Amino acid sequence: MNTRRDFLQKLAASAIAFPSITSFAAATVPVVGCNTPYDGPVLRVAIMGLGSYGTRVAEAMQSCKKAKLVGAISGTPAKLKNWQAKYNIPEKNCYNYENFDAVRNNPDIDAVYVITPNALHHDQVIRVAKAGKHAICEKPMAVNAKEGQEMVDACKQAGVKLLVGYRMHFEPHTLEVIRMRKAGQFGTIRFFQGLTGFTIGDPTQWRLNKQLSGGGSLMDIGIYSINGSRYMVGEDPVWVTAQETKTDKVKFKEGVDETIQFQLGFPSGAVASCLSTYNMNNLDKFFLDGTGGWAEMWPSTGYGPIKGRTHLGELNQPIVTHQTLQMDEMSGILLAGEQPVVPVDGAEAVKDLKVIDGIYASVASGKRVDLQL
Repeated sequence: MNTRRDFLQKLAASAIAFPSITSFAAATVPVVGCNTPYDGPVLRVAIMGLGSYGTRVAEAMQSCKKAKLVGAISGTPAKLKNWQAKYNIPEKNCYNYENFDAVRNNPDIDAVYVITPNALHHDQVIRVAKAGKHAICEKPMAVNAKEGQEMVDACKQAGVKLLVGYRMHFEPHTLEVIRMRKAGQFGTIRFFQGLTGFTIGDPTQWRLNKQLSGGGSLMDIGIYSINGSRYMVGEDPVWVTAQETKTDKVKFKEGVDETIQFQLGFPSGAVASCLSTYNMNNLDKFFLDGTGGWAEMWPSTGYGPIKGRTHLGELNQPIVTHQTLQMDEMSGILLAGEQPVVPVDGAEAVKDLKVIDGIYASVASGKRVDLQL
């Protein structure tokens, strides 16, 4: 009898060819920063899943100082050939979804960055861990908190690290707002608003297939408001309420959410009001309000440039290519034990998955759901 993994891998074979991320159309912007030569350890990375976002990461890594693209994993032989030529990747560092466990015997690869449909992350990351390589996984890390915790446990047991692609945790404007909040410049935080959404296109894409995506807009774009509420407020929520609206039951089938509004409560008494949607544009905004000031980020999570202002004026932090900065910073975490301002490890991702589980449970029950993150 076929295993669940076999079923999902076959189902995803063609889906992975679709664009990996459709949320943002903004072009990558160049890194602005220091050109000081780097003479330290370099993280050697293989990318798994060569769709549009995998390509975006690969392009961004060409400007990295601390990380280097050295391998590729795909179910499409033609893509592997193209990447070998474009990024000068040796054939011995290329694998498919059936044989990538063999990376255990490849000393040229330190980490595998999993950029495949959500439902595949669990099994693929565990296989990477068992192969003795560090794992970097795109968000959402899994389709629920149970699977996410199993991934964390597998990596711990294998003695490897698990990081998640929270690129905003390294973005300069975001970090400046966090710095100001920690410094007390907003006073006591009372309210956060997160608006995340866009009008999704191709109805046949894997993001609208529950077996591959694990849900709908919440799994794809809503997770930015979930995670953003936590690092902007500086607390983990203790309760959630949520409501779903669906206007197109053909495009958004059972289990694939179109629009979800959700509210979060925090231990301090702060509250959050958030919107996740696949049916509205012009939504990429965070707003933070405190007793002593406020911050607004709009765009707040797109590929760039991020813009922000506070009660003290405009934010003018450096404009960066998010994925370049992310991969260089992750190199420091994996190879030098550096600690980011906001965590990007598997435990951080499990917290977001617990909130997602709570949101779906609240939608189903119509009641408030208590959270224990």
